[in-house]
Amino acid sequence: MEKSAKIYVAGHNGMVGSAIVRKLEKEGYQNIIKRSSKELDLRDQIAAADFFSKEKPEYVFLAAAKVGGIIANNTYRADFLYDNLQIQNNVIHHSYLNNVKKLMLLGSSCIYPKMAPQPLKEEYLLTGLLEESNEPYAIAKITGIKMCDAYRAQYGCNFISVMPTNLYGYNDNYHPQNSHVLPALIRKCYEAKINGSKTVTIWGSGSPMREFLFADDLADACFYLMQNYDEPNLINIGTGVDLTIKDLALLIKEIIGFEGDLVFDSSKPDGTPRKLMDVSKIHEKGWKHKIDLREGIELAYQDFLIKHVKG
Repeated sequence: MEKSAKIYVAGHNGMVGSAIVRKLEKEGYQNIIKRSSKELDLRDQIAAADFFSKEKPEYVFLAAAKVGGIIANNTYRADFLYDNLQIQNNVIHHSYLNNVKKLMLLGSSCIYPKMAPQPLKEEYLLTGLLEESNEPYAIAKITGIKMCDAYRAQYGCNFISVMPTNLYGYNDNYHPQNSHVLPALIRKCYEAKINGSKTVTIWGSGSPMREFLFADDLADACFYLMQNYDEPNLINIGTGVDLTIKDLALLIKEIIGFEGDLVFDSSKPDGTPRKLMDVSKIHEKGWKHKIDLREGIELAYQDFLIKHVKG
């Protein structure tokens, strides 16, 4: 990407999009197009068409999506399917119509079959049934991957797909109902500490294993792949290391300084038993993560305190 290139980061206000913008600015890119969802509703085909025809971006990072944790995915099933399909359809198709040089679609590790062998290799896509609770979101993202490959095959578009593992970091969502597990645990442990609570209740048994990647590491990987990856099919982005939800909760409890007990509510769903990414493909391409989990949680917690506590 030329330093003067016109780059559109769809979803720049979100955790992933804002990390990509920070990385681009750090690398000296200044011609970055940003539109909030209030300024541009990417679900609206006419609005999206008008935006692309006027702005003519050369590169597109498609980080805009409707996202959430288990509760949100399971509750807003129609919204997660419709909104994400509309966003992808419009951005991918109008990138093609307006001769975008390269587009990157960001997906999620939930695209893989629930009972796929571990670690998750890229070729396991569509080899089994999906996790029921987030099936609509996963189907939307799988469609996005296949769209990128189809536009590459039919029209020669350089559209690529990257699949990050579970993400956390600056600008995360700490909503009590709609957040992912790591930010939810940060908020729960902090509030329990401040309120003098003796326990924190956590959904599920604590036994599922999860892998976590700091969002700024993801942005670094996306920037690297935009320069060095031009192939069909997806590529995983992760650390290649996981831990149980119980061990994650204990680590967060320690970092925050909550001295009470953790209670696991086994009547609530666990989700997929394990979701560890096979990252050998991206390692072979020359990229590896830099921020370990403890350091990343400490950085995220400080950001939480600044944004949600000190205001």
